[in-house]
Amino acid sequence: MSGNEHDWLALKPQEPSPSQCCGSGCKPCIYDVYEKELAQWERAKAKQDKSLLMEKKEQSNNSELNPDTFTAFSISSVEQLTEDTYQYKFELPGNSSLRLSLGQHIVLRGVVNGLEVQRAYTPIRNAEGYFEVLMKCYEAGLMSQYIKTWKKGDMVFWRGPFGGFPYRPNKHGELLMLASGTGLAPMLPILQSITDDEEDETFVTLVGCFRTFDKIYLKPLLQDLARYWNIRIFYVLSQETSLEKLPWSYQENTFTGRLNEDLMKTIINSCRRRPFVLICGSSAFSEDMSRYLKAVGIEENSCFVF
Repeated sequence: MSGNEHDWLALKPQEPSPSQCCGSGCKPCIYDVYEKELAQWERAKAKQDKSLLMEKKEQSNNSELNPDTFTAFSISSVEQLTEDTYQYKFELPGNSSLRLSLGQHIVLRGVVNGLEVQRAYTPIRNAEGYFEVLMKCYEAGLMSQYIKTWKKGDMVFWRGPFGGFPYRPNKHGELLMLASGTGLAPMLPILQSITDDEEDETFVTLVGCFRTFDKIYLKPLLQDLARYWNIRIFYVLSQETSLEKLPWSYQENTFTGRLNEDLMKTIINSCRRRPFVLICGSSAFSEDMSRYLKAVGIEENSCFVF
């Protein structure tokens, strides 16, 4: 093999492995990005002009978030919320902010034992100069192994944004948000958008499903949101058997056990207007919620699953 041929092979994009796909339906997917980069490489090689590949290199050095290429952001703080869940704050250059629509997610890239993995996360806060992400670490999770190594000042690679819920103020009389664990993440920007807009009179009922009271994330923020006239927040705690040990301020709006069809019917009947439903959680949680909603008369076109 000639030296020139070897140089071109070194520049050829590598086909992604299955672990590099986050499975969240991103557009473009990592495979779409690969096809685009491969076509760019083939055109450059045919013309023997490596300068045609410089656009890609310059894009990857850009400090702005991009769907096609990964951009590095520095961790400015780490806060442990529960034994396995953390809130990470990432610094943005100057007073810039991520250009995210409500509920959009971004994709994280990590490398564990030489294997590249990618996962999707929805920032819970996107402000001037920083963004924050809620992350749960799993004992056997590949990405979790990578996240557990993070410390303040580390550079982390993201691309996006993708997805999102096309929310418009006052479009729906009431939003019913069904969130399991970190499925709370895409709900928070929507909630905060509603409470920040004095002209948005959408009612919101948020149902947060957690294992125990101690596992509820961001209690102070949720309590502040619940003070607004149009916001209600319920908690469903699957591993709690009694409400007696909970603070008084939580007892009236908390249920023990799992969110089942009967409880779903009770919540739907308590809504002030016919709700449009947002669902975020595991695939099993989403399937269960969709089944319960159908049983109580909420059709598929009145639901959105993150």
